[in-house]
Amino acid sequence: MGADLSRLKSRWRLKDRSRSSYRSREALLGYVLVAPLILWLAGTILYPLFSAIRISFLDVGIIGTGGEFVGLENYGRILSSSRFWPALGRSLVWVVSNAVLQTLAAFATALILKQRFRGRRIARVWVILSWIVPTVVVVIIWRWLLGTSGGIVNYALVTLGITQEPIGFFSTGSSAFASIVFINSWRWFPLMAVIILAGMQSIPEEFYEAAAVDGASPLQRFWYITLPGLQPVLFVLGLVGTLWSFNVFDIIWLLTKGGPASATTTVPVFIYDMAFQRYRLSRAAAASVIVGLILLAFALLFIRFFSPPSEGEEQ
Repeated sequence: MGADLSRLKSRWRLKDRSRSSYRSREALLGYVLVAPLILWLAGTILYPLFSAIRISFLDVGIIGTGGEFVGLENYGRILSSSRFWPALGRSLVWVVSNAVLQTLAAFATALILKQRFRGRRIARVWVILSWIVPTVVVVIIWRWLLGTSGGIVNYALVTLGITQEPIGFFSTGSSAFASIVFINSWRWFPLMAVIILAGMQSIPEEFYEAAAVDGASPLQRFWYITLPGLQPVLFVLGLVGTLWSFNVFDIIWLLTKGGPASATTTVPVFIYDMAFQRYRLSRAAAASVIVGLILLAFALLFIRFFSPPSEGEEQ
């Protein structure tokens, strides 16, 4: 009897060793497969990041040239700049405005596309077209639509008697800022709508049917079923969308170049102008580092206070 037990124990030890060996080989294979991606990320993200930090401590004017070590002087100049803080304020207004407009449009679109109607599949495909169109094409389209001479929007407003003369959508600071917010939201809300729609479809229909039987109104079903069910999706959209929106540069630069009178100069436009228009590369690098730290702090706080509870945690 004792010999049989010893044989069983030895067999179990061999099985455990083979399992641990298999897991080790599997983990090693995983590291080998992931290693190229990690090296690629290190080369394309970490190296430029450390280069920007290094340049921020030098006095470099034009890219590719050398510079003397100046310590924290560039950071002091940026923090005391009369242009940096207004640009940061405009970036915050830009992010909030885009978030509100895109979220409302995305929710409305997702709720419509969730309904059953003829041509729903075609509508779900066509709604994403504005996001697929390249930024340059979007700018050309909207410059043509909103132009003061020959623009369709101004022609319609004057013809219908809504305005007496064409509106200069990009001629004043407030109208230019509102116009680029609208255009950027028009371009990006379809992507949010598709993501929200996918989240809505993952919510079981039985929840809505039970709530309807209990007499819940459509608004109550949306508030108590749809929104809680979309919490993980909204968390990701809130975090990634905010960081993404804050760093938008192309559509602002192509439409207004930060004007008129710096009314649409957000932080990315300010950094680009500092680096490639004023030839103060080190100051632009210092501004980039400061903004990076601000966005990192925002991301950590957002994850800390708005992260949805994982499965098994109390709501």
